[in-house]
Amino acid sequence: MRSIRATTLGLLLSAGLAGCVTQGGVQHGAPPSGAATQAAQALYTKGQFDQAAQAYLALADQDGSHRDYYKLLAAEAYRQEGALDRAAPIVADIRRSRLEGEDALRVDALRAEIALKNNDAKTALSLTGKPSARVSPQIDQRLAELRARAQAAAGDAWSAAQTRIELDGGLRGIDREQNRREILALLTGLGAQPLAERGSALPADDPMKPWVVEAQAQLGSVTRSPAVLDQAVGTVTGDKGVREGYKVPTKVALLLPLSGPLAGAGTAIRDGFFANYLESAQNGAPRPEVAVYDSGNDAQHVVAAYDKAVAEGARFVIGPLNRDGVSAIFAKGALPAPMLTLNYPNDNKNLPPAGANEFGLLPETEGAQVADHMADRGMRNATVIVSTDDFARRAGNAFKAEWQARGGTLAGQVTLDSGSIDFASQLSEPVDQDPATSGVFISMKPQQARLLLPQLRLAKNTLPVFATSHIYGGGDDPTADRDLEGVEFCDAPWLFDAQPGLPRRAALNDALPATRGVAARLFAFGMDAWGLVPYIDWMRGHPGSYLPGATGQLVADEFGRVRRVLIWARFADGVARPVAGSLELEAPATAPDVESGGG
Repeated sequence: MRSIRATTLGLLLSAGLAGCVTQGGVQHGAPPSGAATQAAQALYTKGQFDQAAQAYLALADQDGSHRDYYKLLAAEAYRQEGALDRAAPIVADIRRSRLEGEDALRVDALRAEIALKNNDAKTALSLTGKPSARVSPQIDQRLAELRARAQAAAGDAWSAAQTRIELDGGLRGIDREQNRREILALLTGLGAQPLAERGSALPADDPMKPWVVEAQAQLGSVTRSPAVLDQAVGTVTGDKGVREGYKVPTKVALLLPLSGPLAGAGTAIRDGFFANYLESAQNGAPRPEVAVYDSGNDAQHVVAAYDKAVAEGARFVIGPLNRDGVSAIFAKGALPAPMLTLNYPNDNKNLPPAGANEFGLLPETEGAQVADHMADRGMRNATVIVSTDDFARRAGNAFKAEWQARGGTLAGQVTLDSGSIDFASQLSEPVDQDPATSGVFISMKPQQARLLLPQLRLAKNTLPVFATSHIYGGGDDPTADRDLEGVEFCDAPWLFDAQPGLPRRAALNDALPATRGVAARLFAFGMDAWGLVPYIDWMRGHPGSYLPGATGQLVADEFGRVRRVLIWARFADGVARPVAGSLELEAPATAPDVESGGG
């Protein structure tokens, strides 16, 4: 009967939300008691819902003064058994006026659920309006969930999503995850164009705004752009030097691949993490104990490392680095310790589970920011040229999605094989394109870009060129990079020592190999992995707050995804240097006079 009941109840949230774990509710007078009532309640508590219903019906026949109350309990027991058809005639026989307090609303909820089963959305809507007086969270949530179902059944997906978003903050665990899936299903079901029209009419601070953006991203019509940067975290408040948002757990576990093919990346991230961790000690900031675990290179080792870390007292977990490992931990369900992953799961359409935050060096972030940068410069036409590797492909797709969302036109698209050196046959002269309104987006490694740029000029393409960080080798090479003259690209500010408040790269170059070349981005990534720990909860709850990080200005959305706003640099005389004004030069405070909090 359990599987039948689950199917019958459909998309209702769990029993706690449905208000059926404890029967009773707010009464003006005390509910009836006695041995028979307690026996019926015991049957219900044990999950013997059919027997409990029959016991309540017997009590209704014996006690006329509480007849309707006992019938309500019987109907709810049948509902829990998945026998809503058996509950229906009982509900129809209940005299609502004879019930007190929230019991009348419980009857409304049952009638609404029966109406929904009978495809009568209009009746269900009439029964699930917002209560005029204050009620318990359980009945309020149950009525809201039924109202959302009724709105969806009536064809009003937008209102149904709105109702579920209002409901979201009061839910926890599986209830919240199911509700969030429903929100996104409703919004994505509207389609890209209607969703864009609805979303554009919302005020910037509307609670639906981030959900609309998330739904649009899942439809592929926009990228998940960062929020507006309003204020750096760690701002001093009051007159005692107290700093906002800083809270650290007692023990942190760092899960990284320290053996196998990903060991080099793991080591660079670890070194960056501890460089920033040690720097924070010099400013008197409270710090947690840190334990490092080798998470290997597959999901099995990642899960084992996470479980071991939690068993050994970790209150917050950073990592893992590989997508399969992130997916495997998320599949565990409820997380015993909150975490900051250093990548995203394989299926990035699902929201992070409760307690999880996602952070990664995504190519999609770079592609979208190049599109925004070009659009902000007044450009309307773009030619896309990318290599065949995964980073370039994903960055190119994100560029195109964001570019078209910003109203831009694609003048051409070219994919260059990584093994080719002659691109002449694939390049064409730009047709009547004005450099003021047209540009070229490229994503490829330095060696290929150095071959491409001269050939673009030979093809009489003199349009400005914009690139992802892919194009920069992480260090000065004036002779080789002279062919990249004028190219602008986005990258991590720490590579240029452009972010105050962090250990300087120039000072670490001789001592730490991981600060040189392309590994420096992973080193910076590790620095930010530590920098986010004290502030991630604050950032999630305060839209517009950001951490001036090594890999960019970091913003956490309401769902726990950390976004990066990168710096802009340009090649001049073969040397890459930051473009003036491309980064908000404001550092967070790092020495708060507050007690460290738990994880």
